[in-house]
Amino acid sequence: MKYLFFNLLIGITYLIAACGEKPASKANDTDEQEVCYNPNALTNDTTKRSVKSAVAGKIGSASVNINYYSPKVRGRIIWGGLVPYGEVWVTGGHDATNVAISQNFEVNGVQIPAGKYAFFTIPGREFWTVILNKKWEQHLANEYDQKEDLVRIQVTPEINTHTERLQYFVDNTGNNEGTIAVAWEKLKIRLPLKIKG
Repeated sequence: MKYLFFNLLIGITYLIAACGEKPASKANDTDEQEVCYNPNALTNDTTKRSVKSAVAGKIGSASVNINYYSPKVRGRIIWGGLVPYGEVWVTGGHDATNVAISQNFEVNGVQIPAGKYAFFTIPGREFWTVILNKKWEQHLANEYDQKEDLVRIQVTPEINTHTERLQYFVDNTGNNEGTIAVAWEKLKIRLPLKIKG
């Protein structure tokens, strides 16, 4: 019995270490793949160009879970190159990035019910459009339909330190307010939102 417990403990320790940090809680119970809180933990893995990643946090009393694919810069021209200006982008790789928020919330005066949504952007040289869309389960932006948009907001990208792997953040700024932020290469954008009681 002691031997079995010891092996189980080693296995759990290995699983946590392999992921870099503790595994994120799954926003979708049918999703079998393991995800990591911090995709930067895998930057030395040259076999994976885009890794399945997740981040979980709180804004006010609401849980915010984001699932996305995290590509690497790998010396490429990202803005206006790999990611064209003026086109709808999944803001990650492969499947659309999805954001699940456990309570009703507000973005730019628009009331949005608790649920799971696709997070799209339209990058621009000076301004970006950030979009929350009802159809969260889709590959790239192949099935994107503007009629399914809940909200669009224009934001100004910030200059950021180099982020090799695209990474999302959930920032709680107080008073039931916060931001969902995404950083890649040397840019960072933020979507401000407010949790409704």
